[in-house]
Amino acid sequence: MAQMTFISPIGFLALRAENNMLTDVFFSHEIQSVQEDCNTEILEMTRLQLEQYFLGTRTRFEIPLFIGGTTFQKKVYDALLDIPYAQVAGYAEIARIIGHPKAYRAVGSANNKNRLAIIVPCHRVIGSDGSLIGYAGGLEKKRYLLDLEQHYKRHPQGCLFV
Repeated sequence: MAQMTFISPIGFLALRAENNMLTDVFFSHEIQSVQEDCNTEILEMTRLQLEQYFLGTRTRFEIPLFIGGTTFQKKVYDALLDIPYAQVAGYAEIARIIGHPKAYRAVGSANNKNRLAIIVPCHRVIGSDGSLIGYAGGLEKKRYLLDLEQHYKRHPQGCLFV
């Protein structure tokens, strides 16, 4: 396994890769030790694409992903990957899309277990009343990511986010 830390506008993101696939992106309170025994190309690709995302020049990630989890969780993550940049969906809407209309709480649980923060955009899932609910990185980071995407959607020239 290879790992590195990406210093983002919202804090440290630990990146991990294995078998030429990105396996984890999670918020960290400290810089992870860099291990460069394999997969540094995937980590470098991820770092570059995250930089582009935070600068507003990338709206979709093109990285080989290892998406683990149960069959249900994988359906949820596939649905999350289909939520367009700068748009949101409710937990109930995701449940309906994956064919389990009453499983909105299970969708929330799957979101909570998402190991690929930002890349698999669980920050784009909100409550049915439009409120921000749950995010592994905290609601402040979720709000930042949603505001960032809205800003660059309105100003697509990659101008600075303020």
